[in-house]
Amino acid sequence: MCTYSMKPVVWVGLALFAVIPDATAQPAVPPLWEVGVFAGAASTPAYPASTERTYRGLVLPYLIYRGDIVRVDRGGIGARLLHTDTVELDVGFAASLPASSSDIAARKDMPDLGTLIEFGPRLKGTLAKTASGGRVRFELPLRSVLEINNGVRSQGYALEPEVVYEMRDVGGNWRLSTSLSAVMGDRALNQYFYGVPAAFATAQRPVYEARAGLIATRLTFNAAKSIGPDLRVYGFARYESYAHSANQNSPLYLQTTGTSIGMGVSWTLGRSTTSARD
Repeated sequence: MCTYSMKPVVWVGLALFAVIPDATAQPAVPPLWEVGVFAGAASTPAYPASTERTYRGLVLPYLIYRGDIVRVDRGGIGARLLHTDTVELDVGFAASLPASSSDIAARKDMPDLGTLIEFGPRLKGTLAKTASGGRVRFELPLRSVLEINNGVRSQGYALEPEVVYEMRDVGGNWRLSTSLSAVMGDRALNQYFYGVPAAFATAQRPVYEARAGLIATRLTFNAAKSIGPDLRVYGFARYESYAHSANQNSPLYLQTTGTSIGMGVSWTLGRSTTSARD
């Protein structure tokens, strides 16, 4: 909940969006808004602890808006409620892509994993700055998760505390970051991924009621490079551990680790002459 603004629900394919440009990849005084086109591809687990993979490729327009309150960036659409030099609080939306159960052997004949929409607050801030210009920051998002799949249904809540170390202007306009996070879900969200209702139980897939708790621990690497004022390239790699998942006994829990990888390119088509305040 690669909407991760918060990172989104990445395990159903939104890892692709983690490489869409954001304010941190911009000059010291970025424009108020930018519009452009993004193209990218990613490979991720179909869901946490799945042995099946999801492959995504997208070409889509993007909008970045850096208003005093309304913010639109790689994490979604949000409203900034509090902003100081070290701490920020916002409320926002984000979304993730669906996954078809017909493409996932362990979920055969079960309902598809639909498009997920997340909404809720996120607290973020700076923990430390380094002499080389890097910084250590944190994000603490709490999101309500809604599924769109032949209607709209609540699928519980997700929490993903994250610590990030980022560096800018490394070796010629590169921006690098690494982060460590823990993804946790309430019982309803974990049931969505790991539960097996009686109606879908088989001899190989017995009934299972999920528990609230840890879904995955993530180590993520991101890289971005500006090639001129309008062209940027991006890449990410993520390692996930499910070793201490709260639902290791689920028949849908099939492996203890997973990896994701993706890359993309963006082209800015226009930007405002007015600068953002921060």
